[in-house]
Amino acid sequence: MSEELQNSISTDQLCKEYNWYQNTFPPIVQSSCNEFFDPNFRMELIGISKNINCLLGDESCFVTKIKIGKDYEMFFRLTAKTVDLILTKILGQSKAKFNINKISELEAKVITSFNDYLFEHLKGLLSPLPQNELKRNNFDVIHLTFIIKEAEEYNNKTGKVFITIPAVLLKPEAIVSNADKFSEEDFPNTETIAKVFVGKTRFSLFDIKNLECEDVVVFENSDIENLQLSINDKTFTVKLNPNMDIFIPEEEDGGEQMSSNAPNIWDSLEVEMVAEFDAVKISLGELKSIENGLVVDLTSLYDNNVTLKVEGNAIASGNLVIVNDKYGVKINQILTPGDKKSAQPVSSNPAGDTELETNEPQYENSEEQGYENNEEERENEDEEFDYSDFELEDENI
Repeated sequence: MSEELQNSISTDQLCKEYNWYQNTFPPIVQSSCNEFFDPNFRMELIGISKNINCLLGDESCFVTKIKIGKDYEMFFRLTAKTVDLILTKILGQSKAKFNINKISELEAKVITSFNDYLFEHLKGLLSPLPQNELKRNNFDVIHLTFIIKEAEEYNNKTGKVFITIPAVLLKPEAIVSNADKFSEEDFPNTETIAKVFVGKTRFSLFDIKNLECEDVVVFENSDIENLQLSINDKTFTVKLNPNMDIFIPEEEDGGEQMSSNAPNIWDSLEVEMVAEFDAVKISLGELKSIENGLVVDLTSLYDNNVTLKVEGNAIASGNLVIVNDKYGVKINQILTPGDKKSAQPVSSNPAGDTELETNEPQYENSEEQGYENNEEERENEDEEFDYSDFELEDENI
């Protein structure tokens, strides 16, 4: 779409002009309707659009075109429901089912006369016809959409009336704010909630079932120089200075503990595993710095908990590590379906300009709760992996 066309349908400009349309047209339209039909109907302005009338859709309409000079026209479109509503109220209920394509000459004259009456009252709002040569942008139009309904509250029937006016014949007033404007300096400390994604990888159900504490899961789809920050479904790339303290040698990546010898076809099925930090609080000032390419020191995130998820289900948690040139997670907690996490705010101080506060899950500890480590509980710890969390279609097997 060209820039000229985008400007011609500017939503921002119509927002500034909305009050002028709302205060100018509805009183005249309602007064005209009351005078023509008596106070039987209420008309309310519900929409203003330039060039594109998205509220019209595919509805059948009774259309009246009125010429203004030799170059311009004003259109009145009444939907079939509106025509039926008016005719039923004025002429009484018809025995036949209403069909806008088969209205009588009398019925058409009632609707046309109403449209002409509206025009006579609205034309005083139009600017004088331009004397200069007609140009393409003079064909821009403003669509005003009104809802019409019977005055009685118990009657829920409604219709729509569209009034289309050449934009060049209107001189709307835009709102001009006299109040003090906000500046960027008013918001830098305001916080919002963000998600930070480490990466993702494919994992077999067999390997997931055999995950243990101290295992390291390496995410092939990750980049040690970048993380993905997500706020309100918008994603930003966070540039990082990796912390050398969390590098571990490649031979300690836990790979030897993972077996590819799945005992059956079910265990060999692969699912996508993602790693993300728990909810992070970030200030708008920090967010702006990130958008401007700020490089964040990884120590601002390192101490925060990372959760491993499959199909949206949390299966384990741990700490961020770097193996070779990829991010990984060193597992310190295996989560079973019965585990309940409660988030408590924890703050960490970065080495750079960014300060992130996180909600780090605190997991229940058997000693703190006073549980006895009896034989029955030790047996429960050895229960097999619960496949019920992951629904798989037959076609994937």
